[in-house]
Amino acid sequence: MLTPEHYKNVFQQAHRAGSPHFTIIARNNSLSHPRLGLAVPKKQIKTAVARNRFKRLARESFRNQQHQLPHKDFVVIAKKSAQDLSNDEMYKIFDKLWQRLSRPSRG
Repeated sequence: MLTPEHYKNVFQQAHRAGSPHFTIIARNNSLSHPRLGLAVPKKQIKTAVARNRFKRLARESFRNQQHQLPHKDFVVIAKKSAQDLSNDEMYKIFDKLWQRLSRPSRG
């Protein structure tokens, strides 16, 4: 996702799936593919190296899952403890959250 408006739309009426380390919020989009946005605040993850690592892993996980994901906009929001996870742990959590958000929404 590219513009602040895209992010704002997702935040307005989103459903979310979270872990203690990060949260993914999602909202349907009118496109024929899912999109990814990242919110990795300096306040949560202090060093650029750790922020970039988190973003790289999030993008890679999304890329591997995108063909199974519904047509939604997803925003990944990092929390402080995310930087303490190993790459494998992070991928496992991402996989679980992508699956949770792929289920048809109730309501």
